[in-house]
Amino acid sequence: MASTWSFQITLICILLFMGLSYAGDPFKFFNFEISYIEASPLGVPQQVIAINGKFPGPTMNVTTNDNVVVNVRNKLDEELLLHWSGVQQKKTSWQDGLPGTNCPIPSRWNWTYQFQVKDQIGSFFYFPSLNFQRASGGFGGITINNRGEIPIPFDFPYDDLTIMIGDWYTRNHTALRNTLLAGKDLGKPDGVLINGKGPYRYNDTIVPDGIDYEEITVHPGKTYRIRVSNVGISTSLNFRIQNHNLLLAEAEGSYTVQQNYTSLDIHVGQSYSFLVTMDQNASSDYYIVASARFVNQSQWQRVTGVGILKYTNSKGKAHGPLPEPPQDEFDKTFSMNQARSIRWNVSASGARPNPQGSFRYGSINVTEIYVIQNLPPRMVDGKRRTTLNGISFVNPKTPIRLADKYKLKGVYKLDFPTAPLTGPPKMETSVINGTYRGFMEVILQNNDTKVHTYHMSGYTFFVVGMDYGVWSNNSRGTYNKWDGIARTTTQVFPGAWTAILVSLDNVGIWNLRTENLDSWFLGQETYIRVVNSEASNKTELPMPDNALFCGQLSKLQKPQDISSAKSVRGDAYNISFMMMLLVSAIFAVFQ
Repeated sequence: MASTWSFQITLICILLFMGLSYAGDPFKFFNFEISYIEASPLGVPQQVIAINGKFPGPTMNVTTNDNVVVNVRNKLDEELLLHWSGVQQKKTSWQDGLPGTNCPIPSRWNWTYQFQVKDQIGSFFYFPSLNFQRASGGFGGITINNRGEIPIPFDFPYDDLTIMIGDWYTRNHTALRNTLLAGKDLGKPDGVLINGKGPYRYNDTIVPDGIDYEEITVHPGKTYRIRVSNVGISTSLNFRIQNHNLLLAEAEGSYTVQQNYTSLDIHVGQSYSFLVTMDQNASSDYYIVASARFVNQSQWQRVTGVGILKYTNSKGKAHGPLPEPPQDEFDKTFSMNQARSIRWNVSASGARPNPQGSFRYGSINVTEIYVIQNLPPRMVDGKRRTTLNGISFVNPKTPIRLADKYKLKGVYKLDFPTAPLTGPPKMETSVINGTYRGFMEVILQNNDTKVHTYHMSGYTFFVVGMDYGVWSNNSRGTYNKWDGIARTTTQVFPGAWTAILVSLDNVGIWNLRTENLDSWFLGQETYIRVVNSEASNKTELPMPDNALFCGQLSKLQKPQDISSAKSVRGDAYNISFMMMLLVSAIFAVFQ
């Protein structure tokens, strides 16, 4: 009997060891079917891109360090990539969903993304990154929650709400794309959507009848965390809720010094979360407004998003004029000062128990400097294009990361200039040569006539300064070297500059781009190549076993690679789960 029991214990230990060898951080699984549906967000029937039949797509609700597995079925009539904007993709640019790193998912094919939201918290969003598709939808929110043992720097809110705002055209992305390729501007958008819906009929003359609008029901006296992302094309928006204060709590993964705003400018690609207490009387509903910035309000009245905040005990509909936006059409100083007021909460814990502000960026020596200047669209090789430092980026047919992996020559040039080029602009695949573990200073100089926002994949960066005029070495004297906000997307006002600092500790190929979709489509981007010369799985994970091949490597692609693509980590998780079940069963038998 003793020997039998000894065998049983040994077996249990082996099974437990096997289970633990596969165990790790939790897995979250999502299935996304990307397809066209017909919708009428502004009262005009049009084709939009839906996820699982919904527009916008679902919010991905995950927790720090979760392994995220997303099976994507592309039912569009063209290629597709999904980009997880703001997710740092630590050690695995293979999953970033951009053409510089990934081959596209062909029409009617499946592909499975797998990445970890390692050491991250915050509010982000995903969207399709090819062919101007974001202009037709396909976007949704990403919420990354703190682990239970890591406190948040405010009382836990009653509920968590996601709001997607953005400018919108009644033409679909194909028509808009063709307009740009024909060398024309897109013109004024037809409206602003809130969660994929048009404006509430606050004005019978401006807003036609029959438009579906967003209505959010709340309980009086409760505090909600409201996450707002500008997923539009190129319009900066001012967000406000009538008679309610917006207590800013977080910006793209960093807790902020908590400050009340009556309204906040949210530029294209940016995300914030606010704490909003429902402390008003319920005599009527309240307006939720997203309106265009730096425009003539009378001419842009129709381009205003309006939703409704409804108390459960509300006694009537919202009425009267909308709450006023900032009155500074010709003066952007107010907006810049508001941006400067957003500070990093250096005493709060982030995704880890140590304070998020413990990274003393102001005392680190800069190892490389790039002054990057944009210009309004111009003719380059006979085409209307946009540029950074005189270069209009051309995405290669073979992604840069794949070209590196297979040592292909001539796919790109590692010669992106550190300052604006003199002479005529060029169309090239020119990439920044980043130094692993270097500390890079990037000055973004906006010589265009509109606000641009710039995003860097793979990192959060520190926004240390912004001002009007031309940046110079003396501008460093104005830098915030203590609590500049750490985020993934920053605005640069026209005729102004913004300076960021970033620690290049994430190996991979990482996109640096304008989030203004029209300018991005026409070439205003580049990539930063960060390589560890001592190749190691500790700094970059291997190429995924379901990697797609295209361009010069198309011959390596096999159709069955798609249909049979599996998640190795997902399978490991399933094995671990089965092992634990088996162990539990054995214990039950021998009790």
